[in-house]
Amino acid sequence: MVTDLAAPALTSDPVAVDREQLLVELVDRAGRPLGACPVREAHTGPGRLHRAFSVLLYDPAGRVLLQQRAAVKTRFALRWSNTCCGHPAPGQDPAAAARTRLAEELGITAAQITPLVEAGVFRYRAADQATRRVEYEWDHVFVATLTSGIPAADESEVREVRWASPDPLAAEIAARPDEFTPWLAGVLNVAGRVSPEETRP
Repeated sequence: MVTDLAAPALTSDPVAVDREQLLVELVDRAGRPLGACPVREAHTGPGRLHRAFSVLLYDPAGRVLLQQRAAVKTRFALRWSNTCCGHPAPGQDPAAAARTRLAEELGITAAQITPLVEAGVFRYRAADQATRRVEYEWDHVFVATLTSGIPAADESEVREVRWASPDPLAAEIAARPDEFTPWLAGVLNVAGRVSPEETRP
C-alpha cells in the first residue's frame, strides 16, 4: 500500500492530528520491518502486526505509574494501563518515540526521568469487543524512574493517573481483568526483568 502525504496549508490555527491516520511500521513475527500502513488499518480485524512501545515509570519507592485511558480512545477506552504507550513512525527509534509520547500524554520530559532502559520485547494480540478493533503488536517495553515533577495528563488522552505498588496491582489485575488493558500484565512481566534500582539515578 502506498500513501501519498501532502504538506498541510499554512494557517495561524493549530491543526489537530488524527492519530488514526499516522503511519505505523509493519513487522514480521521476528520483528523485522515489512512496510507501513495507517494506525486505523493496522488495528482493523484481524489486525496487522506492527511495532509499538510501552513505558513503565517507577517512583523512588518502586511504585509504578498507571494511566486510565480516555473515553475517546478507539481501543480499550477507560481501562487502566501502563504509564504510556504508542507507535514509533516507520524507521523511528522506539525510545525516541516513547520520550515524545511521555511529554505529549503526561507532560513528562526527558529531564524529569532517568534514561529509558529497554527491558525487552513481547508480541501480543488482543481484540476489543466494544469497538471491534484489534491490537496486534511487537511491543518494546521501556522502564525509567520519575525523579522530579508530577504528571500533567492531557485530558484528551488520559482520564486519570495513579501510583500502584506492583504486588497489590498484580492482585487487582487477577481479580478484575476487565478494568485493565490486556497488555498490561505482559508489560509488567517484561519490565520485571529490570529491577527498579537499575533505573534510579
